[in-house]
Amino acid sequence: MLKPILLLFASLTLASASDYPIQPVPFTSVRVNDSFWTPRLETNRVRTVWYDFQKCEETGRIDNFAKAAKQMPGPHKGDPFDDSDVYKVIEGAAYILALNPDPKLAQYTDALIDKIAAAQEADGYLYTARTIEPENPPGRASKKRWLNERGALGNGDSHELYNAGHLYEAGAAYFQATGKRKLLDVALKNANLVASVFGPQDDQLKIPSGHQEIEIGLIKLYRITQDQKYLDLAKFLLDCRGRNFNDAQAHRQPNPYYSDHVPVTEQTEAVGHAVRSAYMYSAMADVAALTGDREYLSAVGHLWNNVVGAKLHLTGGIGANPNGEAFGPDYDLPNATAYNETCAAIANALWNYRMFLLHGDAKYMDVLERIIYNGFLSGVGMTGDCFFYPNPLESDGKTKFNHGSNTRAAWFGCSCCPVNDVRFMPSIAGFIYGLSGSNLFVNLYIGGSVESKIAGTRVKITQQTKYPWDGKVTLKVDPERPTPFTMKLRVPGWAQNEPVPSDLYAYEDGLEPEAHLAVDGKKTKIHLENGYAKISQKWKPGDTISLDFEMPVRRVRAHPAVKADDWHFAVERGPLVYCAEGADNNGKVLSSNFAAPVSFKTEDRSDLLGGIVTIKMTSPNKTFNLIPYYAWSHRGPNEMRVWFPKATD
Repeated sequence: MLKPILLLFASLTLASASDYPIQPVPFTSVRVNDSFWTPRLETNRVRTVWYDFQKCEETGRIDNFAKAAKQMPGPHKGDPFDDSDVYKVIEGAAYILALNPDPKLAQYTDALIDKIAAAQEADGYLYTARTIEPENPPGRASKKRWLNERGALGNGDSHELYNAGHLYEAGAAYFQATGKRKLLDVALKNANLVASVFGPQDDQLKIPSGHQEIEIGLIKLYRITQDQKYLDLAKFLLDCRGRNFNDAQAHRQPNPYYSDHVPVTEQTEAVGHAVRSAYMYSAMADVAALTGDREYLSAVGHLWNNVVGAKLHLTGGIGANPNGEAFGPDYDLPNATAYNETCAAIANALWNYRMFLLHGDAKYMDVLERIIYNGFLSGVGMTGDCFFYPNPLESDGKTKFNHGSNTRAAWFGCSCCPVNDVRFMPSIAGFIYGLSGSNLFVNLYIGGSVESKIAGTRVKITQQTKYPWDGKVTLKVDPERPTPFTMKLRVPGWAQNEPVPSDLYAYEDGLEPEAHLAVDGKKTKIHLENGYAKISQKWKPGDTISLDFEMPVRRVRAHPAVKADDWHFAVERGPLVYCAEGADNNGKVLSSNFAAPVSFKTEDRSDLLGGIVTIKMTSPNKTFNLIPYYAWSHRGPNEMRVWFPKATD
């Protein structure tokens, strides 16, 4: 039986809520200066965004907008959902521009937005495949708008609303980053059209989105405009799921793949396509926060319980089943065949951050941290121009698991992951801090600074750390004037002997590492509140907080119901999952088991893979050299494993 996880839904009153109880500190208020993350952010800025734009040009994704605008001749090229790839790269460019003024990037993006605006039809419709070839739209599109949105024609879904959702997110981001309205106006015109077509009236369509995403985008438009119809439409599209079966408009049947089998408020198990589902759960959290709907609040909590309790890989990956990029049954967590799409890791992170904003509990940030350091980061190479679509936990170095490749690939026919990476990477800065009244939450330990108003006073926090390689963190607090407020510092689950906030994984080594806290050099007892060390005092300029999380190498076991990991163990240190790769072990890591006792020795290797801490794992019969999971497959295809078999007597 799955151990129940304590939920605080019943004690949280949202009936009169107008937004999340905790608000993000915008990533534009955060400056990252961190030995681990700054190089990745810089690679994203100088390489990945331009590389993604280049690939969108080479593959015809950008030309499709020019063709729809009648600026050039020719048929539509690629899949109809390729429009969304361009929008995602623009969103990434917006985040980059918000942090790093770049006239060249701004000029390029502005010119691209001009093409997108020119491609929009007079009533607001924007879907290049049908605009270019209206009488015979290619791929998954139907001759009539919207009617194949949920796959009624038997050849997949059209992604019309999915494209629209990414358009809305890009328009909102570019407006907020630059103040320029052109793409936002395109988005609003399209959203107004969708709001006129979909809805509860007799003459309106009642088809849920085939690939959830528009719901998130609509809510972002609502936040900018405060136009209620966008929030209402987002909730309506969610409420359509599991209802109106056999609707003559769409010929729908109950289908768990789309999370369209029962109403969303009755869903308790995560099923179907993992990216679709996690985007939907994110939107459900938004609706719960903005409307106070307690059924939504309860449902999204039950779904989180199910994922974290039975469907989460150790790396934070979700969607283990390659058949449909989908959630499998409870505890079905294979290694070599694990799919764990990079986009699903991103969606899972977005969902967990929203759950933190709802509840202020560190367990959600524990999951998010596990995702960003492992399941997400493995998906994009250190050079910023090679990518994993799936992220397995084992490889023989030969099987072409990565859509035709046995290592990271330069691009994919469906390239949702590379373009999702470029928008997510700079967003990580926005997860570091949260604010609720006079409470400042410190969620992630990433070097840099933040400036925000707390209890009416402008406060600057400077964070110094070598995390994730070292558990020491120093925070300097500089309010404009002495001010009382509360700092809430997350004590990670891994520092409390809990890999994840359920019994899905557990440490089996018997170690009990400690966390140490000092304020202005004085040792202070840690008082935990929902996983946060709470420090309330009148802060003065120059006050300092020191945290020290002991960071031994840990041995992890899986729940007995996870048959793929039966009689196996995995290795972690701090927030990082480690793996053995053939490149460090004479080419072979799949044929060995480990007899007890197993010991570990760490080594700081600044010369290897951008600078990492390696682990030497030794048993009486074998020694392996381990590297962080995110760093595997940077030295060509080779064997890799995360879970190590124990020797039998």
